[in-house]
Amino acid sequence: MERRFIVPKGMEIIRDRFGYNPGVVVGDTLYIAGQVGRDADLNVLEGAEAQYVQAFENVGKVLSAAGADFTNVVDMVTYHVDISDLANFIPIKNRYITRDFPAWTGIGVTALAMPGLLIEIKCVAKL
Repeated sequence: MERRFIVPKGMEIIRDRFGYNPGVVVGDTLYIAGQVGRDADLNVLEGAEAQYVQAFENVGKVLSAAGADFTNVVDMVTYHVDISDLANFIPIKNRYITRDFPAWTGIGVTALAMPGLLIEIKCVAKL
């Protein structure tokens, strides 16, 4: 199985510090590791909306580095620390995914990998 690793500029710290790649391409499929609301220095952003936007921006960076965009996403799983905030999440999602809607599963969780994180977005895209 041939794999191509996707590490967008500014995300090298994820690979180097935590030992995983933001994206992996196998054949014509891009698997995107869960992206969260933190900046390139791993600082968790303040506020739910800021984290939602940043998580989508981070997904977008991985897609772009693989030569894709949000229209290539076929499956998305979102993990929410506060699933009751879904009504505020959906309009932000709709800024990024405007057509060719993927399959989507939203899951409520009690915590994510770093304190203060509120959202994680994991995607699969066809290239």
